[in-house]
Amino acid sequence: MLCSVYKSSKKLQTYLYVNNRDDFSEVPDALMKMFGKPVMVTVLNLSSKVKLGFADLEKVKVSLADQGYYLQLTPQEEDMLKGHKASMNTAKNATTGKDDQGE
Repeated sequence: MLCSVYKSSKKLQTYLYVNNRDDFSEVPDALMKMFGKPVMVTVLNLSSKVKLGFADLEKVKVSLADQGYYLQLTPQEEDMLKGHKASMNTAKNATTGKDDQGE
């Protein structure tokens, strides 16, 4: 099972898998508008794959068979600054004896 993979020109780390190269006829117009101009990345033989990087291989196959496309949204990275601030507040509250509500 071959499919073509395109990256979005508008959304970072967003990929669109389609059954046939340059055939976006099954992809809804609203999705194509948000996706922007597709930039070809690769052609994959899904039959020879055991797993994919950030996508579930079986979900990709089922989605391609059922609706003719699969949209991959790569998980967002953790906001390290937000995590650091939260840990600092926890440490500060532990030394002052206050809980998160300032009581």
